[in-house]
Amino acid sequence: MKNLFTKIAVRSFCLGLAVVAGASVAEDKKQDANIEKVKAAISAGLQAAKPGITVTSVEASPIPGLYKTQIGEGTAVYSTADGKYFLAGEVYEVSPGKIVNLTDQERNVERAKVIAGINKKDTISFAPKGAVKKVMYVFTDVDCGYCQLLHSKVAEYNDLGIEVRYLAYPRAGIPSKSYNKIASAWCAKDRNDALTKLKNREEIPENVCEGNPVAAQFDLGRKIGLSGTPALVFEDGQLIGGYVEPARLVEMLQL
Repeated sequence: MKNLFTKIAVRSFCLGLAVVAGASVAEDKKQDANIEKVKAAISAGLQAAKPGITVTSVEASPIPGLYKTQIGEGTAVYSTADGKYFLAGEVYEVSPGKIVNLTDQERNVERAKVIAGINKKDTISFAPKGAVKKVMYVFTDVDCGYCQLLHSKVAEYNDLGIEVRYLAYPRAGIPSKSYNKIASAWCAKDRNDALTKLKNREEIPENVCEGNPVAAQFDLGRKIGLSGTPALVFEDGQLIGGYVEPARLVEMLQL
């Protein structure tokens, strides 16, 4: 009799799980269908205003009634379900004792994915002699004053356990004299020495080789939303715009 009750209980439990799972799947399908309906409405509204706009994704946002809408590869906006209104900006969550930038947290996740795909061989790296506590990717331009200042402190960053991996970001764009300079550093036999000379406002032989990664890194910088140089990006996706003193950076990163 005891075994019979046990079997009945197990069957009832399994049936309960199946019902819950079925309800969950049904709810997921309902939500997916609603998102597709909203995406179609937003796409239609934007395309009616400006033909050629492509809505790549739509998802619910933390704000009821607004949907995070990705247009092409640009910055996401927040649109109403009917596509008649949208907001461009950042979403903050307010709770006791703190204000959190939710938009920047999402960007960190996307930037982390981008950074994870960078091959170290395509960077110009200055590493500590001892243990590496943090890897800092620096989008740099050779004619930028604060970029030159940052480079003058590379040894200090290294002494604090921070490895500096440079990525090229010629602010004048491509083609430009700035591009020719920085590409010549990436194409040099001793890239570290060539970049250091340019940062010290010395000249190096112009040598723009085929297959250099400068254009790709420049596009990468624009994709993750850089607005200037130097721009410091970390493996967790955190972005810090501008020059930061080595000691101050250590405090900010809580190393």
